[in-house]
Amino acid sequence: MTDPMNKHLFTNITVLDCSGDEPFKGEVLVEGNEIVAVARKGKSLQRDGADIIDGGDGMTLMPGLVESHAHLSIENTDDLAALGRMPPEEHTLLTMHNARLYLDHGITSCISAASAKPRLDVVIRNAIEKGEIPGPRLLAATPWLTVTSGLGDMRTLHMPEVQSMALMADGPEEYRRLTRELIREGVDIIKLVISGDSFVPHAASETTIMSEEEVAAAAEVAHAHGKRLSAHARSAESIKRCVRHGIKVVYHANYADEEALDMLEANKDWLFVSPNIGFTAIAAYEGSDWFTEEQVKAMGFREELESAVKGIKELMKRGVRILGGGDYGFMITPHGRNARDLDHFIQHCGMTNMESILTMTKNGGEAMDMPGRLGQVKQGFLADLLLVKGDPLSDPKVLLDRENLRVIMKDGVIHKLSI
Repeated sequence: MTDPMNKHLFTNITVLDCSGDEPFKGEVLVEGNEIVAVARKGKSLQRDGADIIDGGDGMTLMPGLVESHAHLSIENTDDLAALGRMPPEEHTLLTMHNARLYLDHGITSCISAASAKPRLDVVIRNAIEKGEIPGPRLLAATPWLTVTSGLGDMRTLHMPEVQSMALMADGPEEYRRLTRELIREGVDIIKLVISGDSFVPHAASETTIMSEEEVAAAAEVAHAHGKRLSAHARSAESIKRCVRHGIKVVYHANYADEEALDMLEANKDWLFVSPNIGFTAIAAYEGSDWFTEEQVKAMGFREELESAVKGIKELMKRGVRILGGGDYGFMITPHGRNARDLDHFIQHCGMTNMESILTMTKNGGEAMDMPGRLGQVKQGFLADLLLVKGDPLSDPKVLLDRENLRVIMKDGVIHKLSI
């Protein structure tokens, strides 16, 4: 819980404020859960009653990271059906453990991209907000909402009860009912699976499997209740359905065509694209422990990455906000490695180091619906802060080693202090 009497002064630090400006030497004062003052080199802030945190040489203060595509309720898995078999009691404990693990790695906010069971995110979000357990501020999502034969539908005619992390529905009326039901259970986000995926042999990534009417029905209900939507949308048509129906976060967008790019650009004031290229990049070029060369070629990972990179570069030119992180918690993208997306953006997409860092700070705060409050080190912003040994702007990979995270502060409360 936030203590309104808390007062902390960060001094002798380099401030990477994640506004897009260059870092500067300075001081930052936190009172309660808010940054109340920022001073640049040569100026000092009032110290009375403040706990002094001296960065010493080589320490950088920056905002906490925002994970835009979190799956806190999965555990580095290669077996979706195993998630369905896990009892809810054990599953809740697993999700709680991963919430703390994310905070330990400097991730102070998460936009969930699906929970493995309907109320897992909701329960963990509520416990975090009450101060009962440590974890990032969390927007709670539904499981994947998919159609029969879509991603996550593990059923067969002879085994109709197999579950994974998906709920299946068909037709607009079923989607209206299911969306209302999940809103009743307390979710913040309705997550739709509109396109296919490389792991669905009968519905590849370029295909669009959820109908316009189904998307419209879910969106109508979500908007009526003041909730937001996100979507698994790899195909060009699925991206267009996202834009037409007010889906705020478009995941993947691997196969955006010119019309889809135009639509994203025209609506860039309210939507975000979270490409989540980490899984595809690792599978394409570092996945020999999990995939044979024949499987890599058969599933088209390299082609999918190439198409995604082309789209990301075009979206950057058009000023569409890109979000970092995504799909960590699978076997080749283990939890805690989320910040590796920053290097993927630099190496594959040609982002500058600053552009990549903004995907998990400034842009992430805006995607959390907290512009002016989250994702930057500025007066009036919430005190979600990392004091990092080293220079994340010169080498974002320093964020991958949690030993480099000497102070982790969320909402003005110190989660870790190791100086």
